Amino acid sequence: MVKIAWGSVREATQLDCIKALVVEFIATFLFVFAGVGTAMAADKLDADSLVAIFAVAIAHALAVAVMISAGHISGGHLNPAVTLGLLAGGHITVFRSALYWIDQLLASSAACYILHYITGGLTTPIHSLGSGVDYLQGVIWEIILTFSLLFTVYATIVDPKKGALDGLGPTLTGFVVGANILAGGVFSGASMNPARSFGPALVSWDWTDHWVYWVGPLTGGALAGFIYENFFIIRSHVPIPTEEDNF
Repeated sequence: MVKIAWGSVREATQLDCIKALVVEFIATFLFVFAGVGTAMAADKLDADSLVAIFAVAIAHALAVAVMISAGHISGGHLNPAVTLGLLAGGHITVFRSALYWIDQLLASSAACYILHYITGGLTTPIHSLGSGVDYLQGVIWEIILTFSLLFTVYATIVDPKKGALDGLGPTLTGFVVGANILAGGVFSGASMNPARSFGPALVSWDWTDHWVYWVGPLTGGALAGFIYENFFIIRSHVPIPTEEDNF
């Protein structure tokens, strides 16, 4: 069973942590900027719904693939659910996870505020449940979609025995994000990312169904991280050596 390290406030003053937070902010900002910007462009062009969701899926897939690679210093999480999934697997401390969450939410908010300004005040589209989709269905959608995202992250990036997949992790993770948006976009919005949902909701000040995009992704991410790390990865050491108390 993986032991999860608490970490300490000293991490916030360490150079590697500061660099990681800066890179995580930049990578998350650029990811959200591309993703939300594409959704805004589709609305402005009044694109056909199928064309619009395809464009949004492609934009998110490409942005995720590139930003995970570009954000290698921080791990390129871009997503509180990914951070929680890696925390559940013992790959990041609780304290640093909290710093990442704050960083990701600030980056998403900044990207959406800037988009709102440079598009002349266009609405930033929020994630909300599709017609006929109730809360429970929406949560289940988000759990499954985010589980598949984190399962892919673990299988192609985290797992030390990824074999022929070595180096393809960011691209394959982008593929699964795009596929999930095509599958679930019209039903739950296919957020898979509380930060991606938070920025548009904050700028538009529209919190409709917003809790779904915390409960679903965080549950799916934590489950995937815990299951993959404990049942599919064999290690001879604890992932994060620490002098802090563990649980």
